[in-house]
Amino acid sequence: MDEKILKIRKNLKKKLDPFRYEHTLGVAFTCQALAMRYGFDLERAEMAGLLHDCAKRFDGRTMLEKCEQRKITVREEERRDPSLLHAKLGAWYAREKYDVDDAEILSAIACHTTGKPGMTLLDKLLYVADYIEPRRNKADNLAEMRRLAFLDLDLACLKIMEHILSYLESRDCPIDAMTVAACVDMRRAVKERPVCCPESKKEEMTNESTGKRNGKNCRRRSGGEERRRYKNY
Repeated sequence: MDEKILKIRKNLKKKLDPFRYEHTLGVAFTCQALAMRYGFDLERAEMAGLLHDCAKRFDGRTMLEKCEQRKITVREEERRDPSLLHAKLGAWYAREKYDVDDAEILSAIACHTTGKPGMTLLDKLLYVADYIEPRRNKADNLAEMRRLAFLDLDLACLKIMEHILSYLESRDCPIDAMTVAACVDMRRAVKERPVCCPESKKEEMTNESTGKRNGKNCRRRSGGEERRRYKNY
């Protein structure tokens, strides 16, 4: 394991409460698993997962003050709900305190809560990993999202965004405009994709076809063997 990763883990274990630290490890692991599936660099995926909640140790008011002190842009929605600022502030800490200079990792950390239009592959990996990591247990669609995440990342992103918006609307909670914009953009991206047979469907068709052939051969072999045994007997 990279020495820098180990150092960051030790630091986070001291800074975060036990529940948040375990969540952080779960997101880092899930981000790596998705990176394996979609062909992204594993160390960069792990780094994004480890640092995505590094600013979550502060309460909302403190995060707002820290953002203002550091000249980090605060939108009106974030001012009303400062908990959203942990993503932006986390990206700042990742760069300034943990020496991360990878723009793609910083982007993923900065948008992992709300998403954004034009998300990169790493943005989507972290966004989905944060929702489906193993210790999550509250969302009613987790089983389906965990399955979908490894079949169609864009569609998983879209479904998660739609579910979050629906949840917030049902409870009359404030909705961040960035999440709405991200959802609209992801819906467009999914809709405009070339029409093709999804990878999962191909596998399913191949497995089904192979299964039928194997089943047929199996039955033949089994029947022939019975006849041979009967003849020998």
